[in-house]
Amino acid sequence: MAKDAVSDMLGAVQQPIEHARGLANAHYTDPAHFAEEKNAVLFSSWAGLAVASDVPHVGDAKPLTFLGIPLLLIRDRTGQVRVFQNICRHRGMILVSEPKNIQGAIRCPYHSWCYGTDGALVSTPHVGGPGHNTHEAIDKSTLGLSEVRSHVWFDTVFINIDGTARPFEDVHANLIARWSIFDQPLHHGGADSRFVLDVQTNWKLAVENYCESYHLPWVHPGLNSYSRLEDHYNITEQGCYSGQGTLVYRQLTGEEGQVFPDFEGLSDHWISGGEYVAIYPNVLLGVQRDHAFVIVLEPVSLDQTCEHVHLYYAAPAVDDSLRARNAAQWRDVFEEDIFVVEGMYKGRSAPAFDGGRFSPVMDGPTHCFHDWVAGRIAAHRAR
Repeated sequence: MAKDAVSDMLGAVQQPIEHARGLANAHYTDPAHFAEEKNAVLFSSWAGLAVASDVPHVGDAKPLTFLGIPLLLIRDRTGQVRVFQNICRHRGMILVSEPKNIQGAIRCPYHSWCYGTDGALVSTPHVGGPGHNTHEAIDKSTLGLSEVRSHVWFDTVFINIDGTARPFEDVHANLIARWSIFDQPLHHGGADSRFVLDVQTNWKLAVENYCESYHLPWVHPGLNSYSRLEDHYNITEQGCYSGQGTLVYRQLTGEEGQVFPDFEGLSDHWISGGEYVAIYPNVLLGVQRDHAFVIVLEPVSLDQTCEHVHLYYAAPAVDDSLRARNAAQWRDVFEEDIFVVEGMYKGRSAPAFDGGRFSPVMDGPTHCFHDWVAGRIAAHRAR
């Protein structure tokens, strides 16, 4: 396709919502577009990788892969959560192959080079020949693990692969301020409060579906029975995040009237309100008076997305049966969306589909996301 035609297609996405079209099919189905998107969208912004609760104790380490890059999530000796490329600086061997607690050093299984949890290279056995553990050509101070720029907020570990993004606190200052009341301990619910949904779709479709409440009456009739479409409002912040809020969040109650404890210091808005935003590019967040959730979308491939769901509470221990019910309830809700995001992905193979149109009233959050993606790609192509 000619360069001008490609530019025109992105330009159509970035029009005011009344006239805009959505991203073209190729942005969901073409491997070349997916490859470009890695650099233009996912590597150059603050992408979600995991949650800090994946490594709760000092020395905990978890190997992960992000778009083919082997990474290591670790809580170092000072308690700081860090991300390194999970390879030895000697011959590129994978260092950690399964989750573990690092008691001493991170030891390469190939030639036994060892690294501290801060990434520093601490020993190079026999590097200068048998019995000689140093060599003048091997400067350990310059051969520490390659650290990936990272930031933890809302227990979510965000990474900036190419190192070019503005500081996280600057990029997302508005959302941090909007949810400042939730700047307090978030307690992960444990094993029964985390689950993974494997979805056969492009990751962007999961984002844009989550953003809006327009689909609620037909896809989530249970929720819509008390949190109706007219009880929702749009949330848009150009170039940062978008989503929806409800005015009628209904607190889960146990058979004996038990409820989860509330977060401290909430305003009246949060007594019956809840908000659900996608923080670009790939993290979905939800807050209510008594619990929150984080969904990290892992873009496994062009047509496969893993949704890593984590539930959090205001107290370190909550009622076991109520916690299990809450996890089951949210799992049901998120599973109801699977046929939609998979159906939209299949629909992107229809050549007559031109990206679709947006409801100026109902689709503002989704258009905001499309506009952001198109802008990142256009800027990348202009370099």
